[in-house]
Amino acid sequence: MAGWLFGSAMKSTMVTPDRALTGREDYAYPVPERHAVLGTPLQGPWPEGTQVIYLALGCFWGAEKEMWQLPGVVTTAAGYQGGFTPYPTYEETCTALTGHTETVMVAYDPAVLPTTELLRTFWTLHDPTQGFRQGNDVGTQYRSAIFTTTPEQAEAARTTRDLYAPELARNGYGEITTEIRDAAEASPFYYAEEYHQQYLHKVPNGYCPVHSTGVACPAP
Repeated sequence: MAGWLFGSAMKSTMVTPDRALTGREDYAYPVPERHAVLGTPLQGPWPEGTQVIYLALGCFWGAEKEMWQLPGVVTTAAGYQGGFTPYPTYEETCTALTGHTETVMVAYDPAVLPTTELLRTFWTLHDPTQGFRQGNDVGTQYRSAIFTTTPEQAEAARTTRDLYAPELARNGYGEITTEIRDAAEASPFYYAEEYHQQYLHKVPNGYCPVHSTGVACPAP
């Protein structure tokens, strides 16, 4: 038990750049070309008007499945973002020495799925007050984050957060710990290994840890 607690404490401390793993100059594995469910390109090109946002809400298996089922989503992918190590592997990310959090890339058509609606789904699918964990998944790789690619996305992220915070407080939850950053100022999004992509399509009875609070996010 003492060893488990020590390991959890280590994984719940954000690594500093000078202590992060070195990484590499390219992927250590092949990245699939197409989404296993939607059949769309995983790395583009996508139809004109498609926007991309990066959402971290715990283990990316269940999170990605929820996202690819939304109307207006063009494609999704599981990956790593927000840390320091270039082109990390899953095993490296699990050490908490890369600084990355498990992230879902969502390419979507905002004419069909407005950004605010996508973000309302994001907020209600997990508990954004837990810091470096989601449920029993403990570590910096499970922290909540939104990495935006447009000023409008950033505004929508802050607006929906500020609407959701009082609702959570009324229901006994603490402060939102979600990191909101411009994707250009964070690390690049690194695609995860092939077996992680659309994992719950490939393994229908696999681990599906979506930790919703049950508290709805109000519409702006």
